[in-house]
Amino acid sequence: MLDKDGLRLYDVELNSRLLVGTALYPSPEIMTAAIAASGSDMITLSLRRQNPADNQGHAIWQKIQQSGCVLLPNTAGCHSAQEAITLAQMSRELFNTDFIKLEVIGDDYNLQPDPFETVKAAETLIKKGFKVLPYCTDDLVLCQRLLEVGCQVLMPWGSPIGTGQGLMNPYNLNAIRNRFPTTSLIIDAGIGKPSQAMAAMEMGFDGILLNTAIAKSNDPQQMASAFAQAVKGGRQAYLAGLMESRQTASPSTPVLGTPFWHQK
Repeated sequence: MLDKDGLRLYDVELNSRLLVGTALYPSPEIMTAAIAASGSDMITLSLRRQNPADNQGHAIWQKIQQSGCVLLPNTAGCHSAQEAITLAQMSRELFNTDFIKLEVIGDDYNLQPDPFETVKAAETLIKKGFKVLPYCTDDLVLCQRLLEVGCQVLMPWGSPIGTGQGLMNPYNLNAIRNRFPTTSLIIDAGIGKPSQAMAAMEMGFDGILLNTAIAKSNDPQQMASAFAQAVKGGRQAYLAGLMESRQTASPSTPVLGTPFWHQK
């Protein structure tokens, strides 16, 4: 049953606003337990890491199939638009889905996506019928260009992949949220703590995608549960309306107009 505040990505509706990856876990069993604890309805996977045609990844692929989650293949490791387009087409054939998480890396030092190749690949893939979720930086103009070529979802980074630095540029992220109020925006990459995920959700972002913070923790299952609660709490706080910060103190118990009792 769809939650009344579920997340819609293209034509698919999800109960959970937390998307998780399937890489870096100590074992397929731990991965499965963490996915279940996260409550996620959509999981990412890389064709290069988990090709079902390759016996080496057969155990992981079986666990992924058994999860019942919507699959979001990604083009991790690609450095050009053409490379990403080719990998996306292979992923659609192997995983039987039009969803693709588009990653085109422009710099191997901080794994920053290449804005030019990302837009180029996104435009071609949209024309080929893919439901593209592009991994991008927090650049407002880049996000505008991706929307112009047909993307319905944007996934700006909080900070570089695997750093756990959280939201490095809140101003930029707020600008994107305010400029595109009806677009589904998911923070992808750099989230290392549940508190960072909650902060992003309190800003009004629609979801969080992460992998390393769960998979490389001491207890992936428990950490996945913590992130699930943080995402829900942040969303509830955003919907409820956050208190605005003030420069001056204000009493929580007003005294104006109330009687004072004096003891003799």
